[in-house]
Amino acid sequence: MNRTRLLMIGVLALALGAFVSYSVYRTLQSKTGGGSPPGADVVVATNDLQVGARVEDRDVRIIKIPATDVPPGAYDKKSKVLGRGVVIPIAKGEFLLPTKLAGENAGSGLPALIPPGMRAMSVRVNEVVSVAGFVGPGTRVDVLLTGTPKGGGEQETTTVLQNVAVIASGQKLERNAAGEPMMTPVITLLVSPEDAQKLTLASAEGKIQLALRNPLDTRQDDLAAAHAAGLYNKAAVPTAAAAPRVRVVKKPPETTALPTVYSVQIIKGNKTTETTFK
Repeated sequence: MNRTRLLMIGVLALALGAFVSYSVYRTLQSKTGGGSPPGADVVVATNDLQVGARVEDRDVRIIKIPATDVPPGAYDKKSKVLGRGVVIPIAKGEFLLPTKLAGENAGSGLPALIPPGMRAMSVRVNEVVSVAGFVGPGTRVDVLLTGTPKGGGEQETTTVLQNVAVIASGQKLERNAAGEPMMTPVITLLVSPEDAQKLTLASAEGKIQLALRNPLDTRQDDLAAAHAAGLYNKAAVPTAAAAPRVRVVKKPPETTALPTVYSVQIIKGNKTTETTFK
């Protein structure tokens, strides 16, 4: 009898504990749900979108998240992003933001990457000019020109442009994710209209060379042109030792001392007399 009573007490205790736990859970859930802000629609990517890609309907979808979690500028309708070009890589699940897309009616591909007031200029390169293929989209370079100025007799190298952004390597608009070199015959640079004129003239005047630089180094150096003569150590030409100068001292002319007493001889016939005068 005691055993049956203890068993009933145990069952009642378990049932009471389950009821209390369920009540607490429902209470907490109702409080959490009641205090959460209403959901908001936001557009996210369903695929990885690369630079220059055109956003299609299959690339995006709409999800609902708390309004407080919506990032500034996020789109809430597909119609606002369809057909626009991607200027910054977008990973699957990321929000589509204005900073990652080209402007409306700007299209896709390379034209969408050119900011207003800038120009895209391509230069022909090889393995040496493109720094063994490490000059790719997203890197920055200096443009050097080697040639012979008109009226000059020797070659010189001068820095034409500094800290220029590379936006394309061949037909690729994004950098190799593995960091491997990309060998292409053409590199496209992002320059101002004035720099576009300099780059065109430099390509016609001599040989173009690209110098890869750290993207964090934005300093503009004031460099003088390097001349061919400055590359060689010129030996000093020995000069003949100058002959020692001999100082000629002129001696004063010798003068004969005048006598203090004069003698005069007087001859008369065969008679000679001598008279002395002071």
